[in-house]
Amino acid sequence: MLIGELARRTGVPARLLRYYEEQALLTAHRDPNGYRTYAPDAPARVARIRELLDAGLPTRDIRALLPCVTDTGFEHCDHSRKVLHDGLTRLDTRIADLTHRRNLLAGHRDQATAASE
Repeated sequence: MLIGELARRTGVPARLLRYYEEQALLTAHRDPNGYRTYAPDAPARVARIRELLDAGLPTRDIRALLPCVTDTGFEHCDHSRKVLHDGLTRLDTRIADLTHRRNLLAGHRDQATAASE
């Protein structure tokens, strides 16, 4: 399928699909006329890429996980487990940091509310 069809079927703009290709997340073949063509499984691959991006993984980690992707999920190995573990650790750290920030702001809000009463 051509890039426009892949974009239509996945809801991902063609510009972003080209970025995925630049990041070695997606592979396109070139027709003799230079048009990008994608394999029939490209929509499923784009969906998996989007899912992993939405989960907070950077493209370098997604690139490392894509060889483990199967039709039903992942065929995990030690490397993929480490990538997922590291991603979860980063998210847990970020959540703890955001929770701390929120508590600081809430404390200031509570002080401001008490002062105005």
